[in-house]
Amino acid sequence: MMRRATRADLPAIVALLADDTLGAGREDASLPLNAAYLSAFEAIERDENQFFAVAEQDGALLGCLHLTFLPGISRLGAWRGQVESVRVAAATRGSGLGRRMLEWAAETARARGCTLVQLTTDKTRPEAHRFYESLGYQPTHIGYKLPL
Repeated sequence: MMRRATRADLPAIVALLADDTLGAGREDASLPLNAAYLSAFEAIERDENQFFAVAEQDGALLGCLHLTFLPGISRLGAWRGQVESVRVAAATRGSGLGRRMLEWAAETARARGCTLVQLTTDKTRPEAHRFYESLGYQPTHIGYKLPL
């Protein structure tokens, strides 16, 4: 079900990322894909601490997430798993796929020696907040972003 994404998956991944109110305003799912997506994907492929995963069933790409392994000095030199770009196809939402994807991410991070998995979610997504909290994630920090 979960596997490492390939370059051929990029159009479907970008379409998933664009398929909600926030994503529609910041992604470009038109074809051919913007070259920036390919460049970013190639950088992810080259980095052993990056894993862009897709959930596939019967040949259909139904979800994606980006898992990054972050070394740190704090927490006794702990590694963290950072989860980003979580999306489930609209027709599949509510099926439990998102839960299985996040459980996979936690297990993968644990297998890599991470002692913590973290993620951010937009403040305008209360349904996502409830979902993450149902999986045991706790809103312990306030995140800030600075567009560059």
